[in-house]
Amino acid sequence: MRVLGWLLLAVLGALAQGQGEDCPVCMTNRYTKCLPNGDGCTCTLQLSEKLSQPVNCSTLTSKCWMMKNEMYRLRSGTGTRRKPTEHAMLDNDGIYDPDCKSDGTFRSKQCNGTSTCWCVNTAGVRRTDKADDDIECPEQPVSTFWFQIQLRHKPLNKEVDEMKLKKAIQDVFAAYQVDPNYIEKIEYHAEDRYITVDLKQNVTVQSPSDLATAAYYLEKDVKSNTLFSDQYNRSIQDDGVPFDGEKLSFEEAYVYYVDSKNPEFSMKRMTPGIIAVIVVICLAIVAGLVVLVSINRT
Repeated sequence: MRVLGWLLLAVLGALAQGQGEDCPVCMTNRYTKCLPNGDGCTCTLQLSEKLSQPVNCSTLTSKCWMMKNEMYRLRSGTGTRRKPTEHAMLDNDGIYDPDCKSDGTFRSKQCNGTSTCWCVNTAGVRRTDKADDDIECPEQPVSTFWFQIQLRHKPLNKEVDEMKLKKAIQDVFAAYQVDPNYIEKIEYHAEDRYITVDLKQNVTVQSPSDLATAAYYLEKDVKSNTLFSDQYNRSIQDDGVPFDGEKLSFEEAYVYYVDSKNPEFSMKRMTPGIIAVIVVICLAIVAGLVVLVSINRT
C-alpha cells in the first residue's frame, strides 16, 4: 500500500507523455502545458517570459522550477494567492525567484535579480545573512539531510489507533514519491494531535526521491494550493486522508530543515523568536536548523 500512490503517479505521468494527437494533462503538475510532437507529447513548465522547461510527468517537478513558475505566474498576473489565515506566519524567503541549475536543483548563491545575495542549502532555504553580490558561497549547496515534518490533525470522532495512523501517514508520503526507507520515524502525540515524521536522506537508498520537493508539494497541499492536476482527484486538505473509516485532515503544518553544517546567521540580525527556536533545537539535536514553513490553519 505504501507505494500505490507512487505507482499511480508514474502510470498517469507516462500516459500524459504518451502517444496520440490529444495530450492528457500532466497529473503531477497542474501548471504544465502538454502539446503533441512527432513522437507523442511534450509537457513544459513556464519559468519566465522566454523560458519553458520540459518536465517529466511521472515524477514531481523540482522545487526550484516550481518556485520559478510561481514567481512567473505572480508577475504575469496568472497566479492567484489566497488570503492568509489569521495566524499564518509569512515566510518571505519562500517566494523568491531562484536561480536553478539545468537539472532543477538550486545554485548555492541566490540574488533574486538584485545586488542583495545569500547562500542556500540544497532545499533552497537561506542559511546565511543577506549581503551584497560578492558574498562567497560554496560551489555546491550545503546538503539538507534531515526533514522533520510536524502535522496537527483535526479532531476525530473516536480514539486514534496509533498503528493505523502511522500506516496512513506512510501511505500519504508514498503519494509524494518518498521512498519508505527515507522515513526514519513517525511519532504521535495524542494530547495535542501532533504527528511528527522524520525523513532522512540515506545514501544507501537507491531512489530518485527528492525530499525537498516532496515537502514542498505537501506544504502546498496542506494550504489547499495543490500542485497536482485536478484530475488526480486528491487533496489532503479538502478531501482528507482515508483513515480507520474516517477522513484525516490537518489544521497545522510545520516543516524543519536540518543541514549537514550549521547555518551561518549573525544573531544580532535575527529576531528574538528565531534565536530562541535555533538555540532550543540546537541544544536538542546539536545540528544546523533552518525553519522554512510555519502554517497555522483554522
